[in-house]
Amino acid sequence: MSEQAIYADRETGQVFETARVMMNTYLARFAERMGTHIEPLDPAGYVKVRKGSASIGITVLEANGVLLFMAPVLSIPRANREALYRRLLELSFLATSDAAFAIDKDREEICVRALRRLSGLDYEEFEDLLDTVGKVADDWDDALKREFGSR
Repeated sequence: MSEQAIYADRETGQVFETARVMMNTYLARFAERMGTHIEPLDPAGYVKVRKGSASIGITVLEANGVLLFMAPVLSIPRANREALYRRLLELSFLATSDAAFAIDKDREEICVRALRRLSGLDYEEFEDLLDTVGKVADDWDDALKREFGSR
């Protein structure tokens, strides 16, 4: 028995036909709150948002039922990888809140990422995840570059 996805905002009571419509509404609401312009999702379900010094990619993976936030932090250095990976795991334990550090193997890059099921996502959760990923990336990018360097 499969569960029917629920795309609705708890605060406003607004019900959305699809995850894409929900996310474009949330993106527009976030842009308005921040006094900026954010493009809607592209045909692949992706948009890039600036939060502080962080550039956060947001991807709606509707077929998988998930929302993915990714913010690049640094290129993987050639030396001290084991120490870097240990540090990232330690930080991901508690210092990253709902986010975690991850490796983008195709780009050889360390990112901060958060993953959330789309069904039942309300605007406050969306904004909280965006804030968390942006803050963690912003807080740790320079510190990790100083500590481990970058290619």
